[in-house]
Amino acid sequence: MFFTHILNNYNYIIQIDFLLKNKKNSVSEISDCSHKNVKQDSGFIVCQDCGLIMEDNLAFENTISTSDFFTDSQRDYERRIRVSDSRALQDPVIKEKYERIKTLEKWFRDYESEFTEQKKTIELLKSHGIGLNIDNVRYKEIKDRYLKYNKYHRHNYQNMVIIFLAIVWLEIKDTTNIRIEEFIKVSRELGHKINKKMLNNAMLKVKRTENMLKEKKSTLDIENEIKSRIKIVFQKDINNIPYKEVQEFFSEKIEYEKIKIEMLLLADKILNKIPYSQIQNLNYKAFTSGLIYYVGQTLENRKIFTQSLVERTSKFSSTTIRKKYHVLKDLLGDPQELKL
Repeated sequence: MFFTHILNNYNYIIQIDFLLKNKKNSVSEISDCSHKNVKQDSGFIVCQDCGLIMEDNLAFENTISTSDFFTDSQRDYERRIRVSDSRALQDPVIKEKYERIKTLEKWFRDYESEFTEQKKTIELLKSHGIGLNIDNVRYKEIKDRYLKYNKYHRHNYQNMVIIFLAIVWLEIKDTTNIRIEEFIKVSRELGHKINKKMLNNAMLKVKRTENMLKEKKSTLDIENEIKSRIKIVFQKDINNIPYKEVQEFFSEKIEYEKIKIEMLLLADKILNKIPYSQIQNLNYKAFTSGLIYYVGQTLENRKIFTQSLVERTSKFSSTTIRKKYHVLKDLLGDPQELKL
């Protein structure tokens, strides 16, 4: 056994020595080779005598070289980008997506927004007869409310469009005869996907955000705010009654204007006598229609401001007007016997 182990070690040493000699011979052969007998083999140039790989990048000769992007000037690079963009925009599908992204970016700006897209929407609404009373002051209020909401609650493009429409409606609904259904219909014609539920939810979100950012109002502040809105609607509806509707009762138009001022002053006195508990949970626009009819019945000629005339002006049904009239009658007594 001992001699067998020595013999195996001796054979292993002889094999290693043979490999080292072959390696030296192969290195010397490569260094001595002139590499004249070369051929292409699977994308490589190989010396057929010594086996040395001469070139190893032939497999990439037909691919696009990226060196152009580094050797070209910045101006050429930008020009090439513009040309590729122009070609892409010739495809109507890509162009439509591109325009949608640009619109999204304009709508989705933060509080530093130029507000151009939103202003454009307001002008389109005005062209359909909605928001005609949006002047510079009211436009600034709409912008401030929208950008304040956008600052704290930034969502997707469609959501912000609905929020904007909700803010517009919040600003004009108290001083317009346009119904919410008509507002939604026109908004759809302008390309906005919206319904009554979506608009109501958006208004709640806006109000919730504003309540979060401001101090809680006292009961007196809320009462004054509601009564102020009633006065605004009262004056608007009275002024919307054209003189030709009642000219048979007046010799001159100035008499009609004087009656309207007297009615407005009387409405203010009536509201001062009505407690907050009677107006806190009601539709104040419907309440105002009943108030107009009630004040009209305090005049010597009770046929001037008839129920049908108030119905045409306020666009509330005669049943609603009658109900609100009786609420006021129960609170204040018969209008012909009213004493304030």
